[in-house]
Amino acid sequence: MSMTMLVSASYLVAATLFLLGLQRMASPRTARSGIHWAGAGMLIATVATFFLPGLHNIALILVALALGTGLAWVSAKKVAITDMPQMVALYNGMGGGSAAAIGAVELLRFADVAGRDTSHWSTEAIAALAARQPSATVLALAIIGSAIGAVSLSGSVIAWAKLDGRLDKRVTFPGQQAFNLLVAVAMVALGAWAALSLQPVAIIAFFVAALALGVLMTLPIGGADMPVVISLYNAFTGLAVSFEGYVLGNEALIIAGMMVGAAGILLTRLMAKAMNRPISGVLFSHFGGGGQGAAEISGSQKPIEAADVAAMMAFAERVVIVPGYGMAVAQAQHKIWELAQRLIERGVKVKFAIHPVAGRMPGHMNVLLAEAGVPYDLIADMDDINPEFATTDVSLVIGANDVVNPVAKTDPSSPIYGMPILDVVNSRNTIVIKRGKGTGFAGIENALFYADNTRMLYGDGAEAASALVSELKALDGGH
Repeated sequence: MSMTMLVSASYLVAATLFLLGLQRMASPRTARSGIHWAGAGMLIATVATFFLPGLHNIALILVALALGTGLAWVSAKKVAITDMPQMVALYNGMGGGSAAAIGAVELLRFADVAGRDTSHWSTEAIAALAARQPSATVLALAIIGSAIGAVSLSGSVIAWAKLDGRLDKRVTFPGQQAFNLLVAVAMVALGAWAALSLQPVAIIAFFVAALALGVLMTLPIGGADMPVVISLYNAFTGLAVSFEGYVLGNEALIIAGMMVGAAGILLTRLMAKAMNRPISGVLFSHFGGGGQGAAEISGSQKPIEAADVAAMMAFAERVVIVPGYGMAVAQAQHKIWELAQRLIERGVKVKFAIHPVAGRMPGHMNVLLAEAGVPYDLIADMDDINPEFATTDVSLVIGANDVVNPVAKTDPSSPIYGMPILDVVNSRNTIVIKRGKGTGFAGIENALFYADNTRMLYGDGAEAASALVSELKALDGGH
């Protein structure tokens, strides 16, 4: 068996491990082992690549691997669990950037081959050079993969800057979408020019346009849409890697990219469906911040003290805790789990209700609760928990807003009308932990906060949860 065949066989083993790892990531109970399996597959694919015949610059490759591994290890160890959305956005960008870099190198290599003076060459040398010319398919996929990868890179960097508070949540200007369309058309035109002419100036201009498009696409998107954006750029990265894998003739890249792309596309569709918005509505509309046309809400928000909330929950039979982005900001997940544990010790049935787009990345609340030690069997998704709210004695909402707003079902004039929500309003009693009386991302008042069975516990999420724990201890005689 030749070395090339052994490498291909290794890639097949790696692809199998990728698939098995992805399958195991479908469940929180097996997700950790799934990551290990996929990582083992990547290690096998990386090592196998070094045995490809004709591989050059091995020392440079090893240095790059060492730098990348070291930086990833340090950043993963240092990053706080609450900063995980930023890290995911950056890692998406790095994958897209790597694919774009491969495309750039290959296109410039093609340009170098096409630009050589062959007037004094022999017939055999010219024939050998012609054999190195890329096919139309390879050129097209190099351009498409580069475009998608560059958009993913710059868009992910902007998403990271927004999530990290380094950039305003939304940057808009008149005629923005028309301008974005012009840039997209320019990118396509420059890509065609680069593929047909293989001129370095055309290739550079094409990449500048692609990077600019990624920035412009992401600037007007607000924080609450970030779960959809992150999963979309994840899909982009997978597709870009797959296309560039074809350009390189690397089976492992093709298969891995297809898996990531398919999973990312599916996740993006599920996230958009959970918001009742098309993907185009996330990318090309300015959702949020308005709230014009929404009906006025009568009544007033009714405050409550921590001692009263603790007593209400202590003597309840069923309690549902609904976390949102505010819990992540307050880093209150540990105190909330401590609160839940005290209730469980008193015989209260406790569950956590998760909306698919709560937080700033797919699975954001699940990650936070898992980090705090919440067992998986206490976490319920929206479809499973909604029928149970009617028999729930107390629902405790911490940091969630639009995803529990009942106007999504009752007010056709509302910007969030039609968005699936957690039916917290059906609970017998609802407690909302909130810093103040501000609106959510959509810029509209939350009718839940004015309901007769809702009380507002104002304050920082972590401090409010700590106060509830203290009051429960007092009810238990200080133990």
